[in-house]
Amino acid sequence: MNISHIEHLGIAVENLEVSIKYYEEVLGLKCYSIEEVVDQKVKTAFFLVGNTKIELLESTSPDGPIGKFIEKKGQGIHHIAFAVPNATEALKTAEERGVRLVDKVSRKGAEGLNIGFLHPKSTLGVLTELCSKE
Repeated sequence: MNISHIEHLGIAVENLEVSIKYYEEVLGLKCYSIEEVVDQKVKTAFFLVGNTKIELLESTSPDGPIGKFIEKKGQGIHHIAFAVPNATEALKTAEERGVRLVDKVSRKGAEGLNIGFLHPKSTLGVLTELCSKE
């Protein structure tokens, strides 16, 4: 699979504006990008911490994946994302190794990355995202 690093940690939040204020004013981080990913019904905000990003995720619809997550579990860590050379190939490798997939092939995500998720029932309870630039 050839994971190179942790790309980001995804954190589900109820209110992006309030959450950005906390990360900036309390933790001293700087939000460098806010983006809406319409097909995933989410608005994101990114912070860089060393070489790893924090991605805040606010649902734009109660029936979106983040809206459902917050309804069920509340705010908090939603997923961990690993950088790989090719997300679709990494998904295939994971499936060949017996991992249940959320996505069979990669799709476009925030920051123009290709993304795909591994199901938490196959990953020790942690929703795992694979990301690539290609």
